[in-house]
Parts: sequence; structure tokens; C-alpha cells
Amino acid sequence: MLSPDYQDTFADSTTGWQPVVRFFIPRCLRDTNVLSQNQSIKTASFSELIAAAAACTRCPGMCGRSAVLSDGNGPLTARVMFVGEAPGRKGADRTRIPFSGDQSGQNFERFLGSINLRRSEIFITSAALCNPRSNTGANRRPTASEIRNCSDFLERTIALVDPEVIVTLGTVALEALKRVHYHEFTLKNDAAKIRRWNERMLIPLYHPSPQVLITSRDERAQMRDYKVVARAIRANWKRSVNSNSICSSAA
Repeated sequence: MLSPDYQDTFADSTTGWQPVVRFFIPRCLRDTNVLSQNQSIKTASFSELIAAAAACTRCPGMCGRSAVLSDGNGPLTARVMFVGEAPGRKGADRTRIPFSGDQSGQNFERFLGSINLRRSEIFITSAALCNPRSNTGANRRPTASEIRNCSDFLERTIALVDPEVIVTLGTVALEALKRVHYHEFTLKNDAAKIRRWNERMLIPLYHPSPQVLITSRDERAQMRDYKVVARAIRANWKRSVNSNSICSSAA
């Protein structure tokens, strides 16, 4: 029998704080389905998703801007996915790469570096794929309808990449996951804690924006938070090693 899947660490997304007793099934022993397609089919599916996002006109206030979704978001083989709020006007909307080109991106890069995690190892997307702006041209928070309109792209991206660890950056990203698979987690209660969501590890973190660092979660606290991400990755790596052993024995 396989070992319980870290049952003292995770909380179920529907019950909040109750431990989940579940068993890890190695990927090699799972039934073949759309999420385990070969790489060429996966790449083609991603190209279709990129084209669909580029052609989307669901949000009237964003029709003049382009979705930030491309190979620049990260490898489709990534086992860790970060979900942000939306592309920034001076950042991803300009560079076409999530969390780059502005102060939030610099902070994010520094936090990743603190746990020796490289961009080449992760996939980054957003609750809203286009940059939301106010009438004055400044960044604004995406509206509920804009998040709803983009939820299909988020769900399809998660299904395609199939990460084992998802890290949300800020309240908007955490709330956006509810439209993919319902949960009752909040940043106030669950920040920097490993939770179980939709058969994956979920770690809600604060956004790396300068404003958040000043008002809500300073740099030292966020550095500590990212150590939880590192711990989740190590736990997942140990499970992968064990599953590889099981698969080798079964071969």
C-alpha cells in the first residue's frame, strides 16, 4: 500500500481545516487521458489556446490590449505554476512576459532567487490575461466580470500544464481559482500554508507589488513565505522519486 499523502499538512478545499487522508497515485499508473498527451499534442493544444486568447473580445474594456500568453509564460512541463492578478501596464503588458519589466517583477525575481527557483522551471499565468486600466491609463484591479470571462483560459491552462504545485499571488488570483474548482481559502487565513485544491498542492501567497510590501506583507515576511513553496516542491519531488521507484518495479 502506498503511503498517505502528507495528511497532517493539507486541508481540504471544501471543509477548510479538516485533514485529508488520500493516497498518491504515481503518474505512470494513472489512466491515460487528455492531460497526459505526448508533448507534440500538448504544444499544439497550447498554440490553440494562445490563438483563442488573442482573439478574445469578451471584455469591452480590454479589447485594445493583447493577452499575455505565449511560450514566454514558461514550459508546459513545469510542475510549479504561479498565478498572478493581471499583466501590469509597465510590466508584462509591455514585455509580454509575466512579472517582468516593473518593480513587481523585480521583487518576484528576488523571491524566486531566495529559494533557488528559476523561471525556466515554472509556468506563470494570470487571473486576467490582459492589462486592466482605468480611464486615466493607470493599472486597476480586474473586475469580477473580467475574471469570469478569463476563467475558461485559466482552467484550460491549468489542465494543459497540469502542475502539481500552484502558487497564487494575491487575493484576486486566489479568488479566480474558485471558478475553476471551488474552495473557501482566504489570504488572511491561509497565506503561506500548503493546502489541497483540485488534486494539487496550493499555496496562497501575497502579491509581490511594492504597495503590498509596504502595507500588507513586508519583504522579510515574503521571503519566509517562499520557503513554504520550497518545502512543497521538495515534498512533491520526494513523491516523484517514490513513484519512479514504483514504476520501475512495475515495468
